[in-house]
Amino acid sequence: MEEKKDYKVVTDPEEVLAYISDAPAVAFDYETSPDEGYRDDDKAALDPAKSHICTMSLSTAPYSGIMIPVAHKAGENMNRTAFENFRREFLTDTKKVKIAHNLSFESMFSYKDGIVIQGPVYDTIAASQMTLKTATEFRKLSDSGLKKLSAELLHDPMLSFGDVTDGRPFDELDPAEPETIRYSCEDSDKALRLYYLFNGWFDRFLPRHRWIVENIESPTAVYLGIMKYNGVPVDTELMRERKSEADREMERVRRDIAFIIGDVDIGSNCSTNAFKKYLFKDLGLPVMKTTETNRAAADDAVMIQMKEWCDKNRPELSHLFELVQEYRKWNKITSTYITGYSKYISPVTGRIHPSFFALSTDTGRFSCSRPNLQNAPRKTNDPVGVRNFIKAPEGHFIVSCDYSQIELRVGAFYCRDGTMMDTYKSGGDIHAATTSVIFGVPYEQAKDKNSENYKERRTIAKNVNFGTFYGLFPRGLQKTLRFKAGVDKSVQECEEIIRNLKAGYPALTTWQEETKAEAARRMYSETWLGRRRYLPGIRSDDWGQKSFAERCSMNTPVQGTAADILKLSLGRLIKGLPERPWLKPILQIHDELTFIIPEDRLKEAVAFIRSCMEPQPFPEFDLPLVAEASAGRNFGTLEELED
Repeated sequence: MEEKKDYKVVTDPEEVLAYISDAPAVAFDYETSPDEGYRDDDKAALDPAKSHICTMSLSTAPYSGIMIPVAHKAGENMNRTAFENFRREFLTDTKKVKIAHNLSFESMFSYKDGIVIQGPVYDTIAASQMTLKTATEFRKLSDSGLKKLSAELLHDPMLSFGDVTDGRPFDELDPAEPETIRYSCEDSDKALRLYYLFNGWFDRFLPRHRWIVENIESPTAVYLGIMKYNGVPVDTELMRERKSEADREMERVRRDIAFIIGDVDIGSNCSTNAFKKYLFKDLGLPVMKTTETNRAAADDAVMIQMKEWCDKNRPELSHLFELVQEYRKWNKITSTYITGYSKYISPVTGRIHPSFFALSTDTGRFSCSRPNLQNAPRKTNDPVGVRNFIKAPEGHFIVSCDYSQIELRVGAFYCRDGTMMDTYKSGGDIHAATTSVIFGVPYEQAKDKNSENYKERRTIAKNVNFGTFYGLFPRGLQKTLRFKAGVDKSVQECEEIIRNLKAGYPALTTWQEETKAEAARRMYSETWLGRRRYLPGIRSDDWGQKSFAERCSMNTPVQGTAADILKLSLGRLIKGLPERPWLKPILQIHDELTFIIPEDRLKEAVAFIRSCMEPQPFPEFDLPLVAEASAGRNFGTLEELED
């Protein structure tokens, strides 16, 4: 028998206050409608630059809810001033739990009106992604839509938007109509019911995941909504200039390739079947790698290998593969970074508003799409200065604060190696320490830029460090050094480097072996705060699956704990943003947070951001965290700031 639902429309502010007054937890939801001029844009209601809140719903008990119309074209609305006063008081209440399904959306529209939602908060879409779908698989974002969860877990199907609106914007519906009320209230009611359901599940099966949802992922959702609203300012004039330059270079390289291979169709990326036929059949070159469908691969790594093979066996063809790599570089710059960025520039704000996801990776690190601004190339691999496209408005700076070697610090914390710990506690140079360990030179010599082989040794040490806690194999290290660092070492030399590393950091090897063994016993790995990752392949008879799972067992505690530390800092930032409306979060890249600030607030901004990023993240963490700050007019020319 279906539970009777107590849904109603309320326009009296006193009645709203009475409804939530004694509730410790309140679920809420916005319905939005396009502004005039965007009524024919079917996605405008999701864009705060093109739309407005027309309805808010609240739920304080299962099967209960109230709908508050504020901007409907028909029927009675609540007084706008009274509504805004209520909304601000409610969303900044530090005692009531504010619950929403996809909290970042509500955060975005709240921030548009100058409201930074304060904790305690709870995002049921994040909670869903931290519950198990199968015995070893967590729910994904695609498994976490409200309608899907309502049908699957609450056994209570929901009305569809189309059925209720019949193609009309929501603000054209009569708020007194029963279906309008039901549709609005259901979103809050279902979020509240999921809140109790998920917490019950967490308390029974994964209590630490509840803590993560409440204290890490839900505040993070608020922050992501703020970032998306602010958007990333870009220099469109510079983008047009660089597009013309890239087009000229691509055409030049295309002509040079055609001079060698004739009229063979190379397509946009030198990966057509015609080009591969020319290489492997007409020229008879060896197939270096095959795809899953057993066809010849021609990716970037293969092109590098082909160049090396031709250097020794067919030197007359070496230049072809240099040209192919150059052509691909310019094509990627054009398609990914110029055209790819340009199509996401909002015609309203003139900014890019990418989507960030906090739980789309197994370790809890962020991902970004539409477009992916996290993969913007560094200066060393960027002939057009892609990062210069991100430019501060007049009178403002871009400020970036980046955790210094956070994953290495977390790794040192885990393995408790004395040399690593002492290096960080004393403010030393971990890359110099590793140089000393793997090459058997004194630490002071390893630090000396004028010492013999300084540059090469430090490059090797850096690459070794960044792979240290994820399991190093000689051939993998050789490949990394060759393709990423431009350093050519034999397998035997790589074996010696790894041998020396293990001897110099003995606690590291012990930790790695214990971590793999523990993961094999439990079939999962987890972060210090309890974020779990299941590894069913760790007991596999297949060496490849087992080896991958073992690397994940070492990767997850380090990278995942580093991600948790960064996310904890976002909760601190949120608390301080209402007092600093001039501080605008715009980007998150790896271990780095980026902001737009007025010129005269630089010192104040950096001090505050560091105060949020550098505190001890949890009681057991006994190494210093360092956030390195840099600032500039654009993202590509940031200059490090002195302490």
